Amino acid sequence: MIKLIAIVQCDITLERCPGFFCDRAFVNKTGGFEKIKYGKDARKLSISCGGCCGKAIHRKLSLLANRAKKFDNIEKDEILVKLASCITKDNYHGPKCPNLAYITKLIKRLGMKYSMDTHISKKAEERRASGAYVK
Repeated sequence: MIKLIAIVQCDITLERCPGFFCDRAFVNKTGGFEKIKYGKDARKLSISCGGCCGKAIHRKLSLLANRAKKFDNIEKDEILVKLASCITKDNYHGPKCPNLAYITKLIKRLGMKYSMDTHISKKAEERRASGAYVK
């Protein structure tokens, strides 16, 4: 069972976005959280990718896994890294992250579970389908 979800948000997007809809999707188990199995007691924290190229995510998640184990007895396999929609999809904030493959490689190297997407905006989905966002 997932005890801790670490939402990774784009550093550039965080200059403008407070993460309200990512948090709301977590609380309401909607969007990218709909199929994730986590209990009422699961905790969530949000971190930035650290900026382009995303290399900082490796040390941030490594420290997170260490601290979660040491202070709260949360094992690495009880942590889910959730890549926010601002990283995984073209959206209002801009195009999807050009370093997405590298970031996922770093997460895999740490042996951590991850999944894509947080809040799924209906308006952005319509815009993606219509080709309004650059591919």
